Amino acid sequence: MTKVRMIVWDMDGTMADLYGVDGWLEMLREENPLPYEIAKPMWDMERLVNVLRGLQDFGIEQRIVTWLSMESSEEYKTETRRAKREWLEQFDFPYDHFHGVQYGATKADSVRKFLADDETAILIDDNGKVRKGWHLGETVDPTEVDIVDFLEALLESLIEE
Repeated sequence: MTKVRMIVWDMDGTMADLYGVDGWLEMLREENPLPYEIAKPMWDMERLVNVLRGLQDFGIEQRIVTWLSMESSEEYKTETRRAKREWLEQFDFPYDHFHGVQYGATKADSVRKFLADDETAILIDDNGKVRKGWHLGETVDPTEVDIVDFLEALLESLIEE
């Protein structure tokens, strides 16, 4: 029987409304981290944080695997990682590991080595191509599914076991 070991989170367009920030693309091209800092949350963060802490109590890790801006300098990659971590901290998001990876990187490569043969990971990502390439377990499209409801149902199933 396989066990869910971790939930892997995308950030932009999944939990942070980066694309709702006016001028976001131009700012990223100018290597301005402001859109990552001011993006509004896409979910009720208090409710989400509470359910994630409950899942962590059952041993389910929360890993952030987020792409950095396309074609950016090393300095901007560092600034982007900082801005994204600070955004998570602002909402007290309970993550166990943060992976800020090169734009276009295969997200499964960041977490595969942390899974045993009988373990899976759930990917929550708004990018259909990324979800289609995920072979480590289930995927959730946050544009189609209320992720807080989904995770509350997962937590409830663990409590009932």
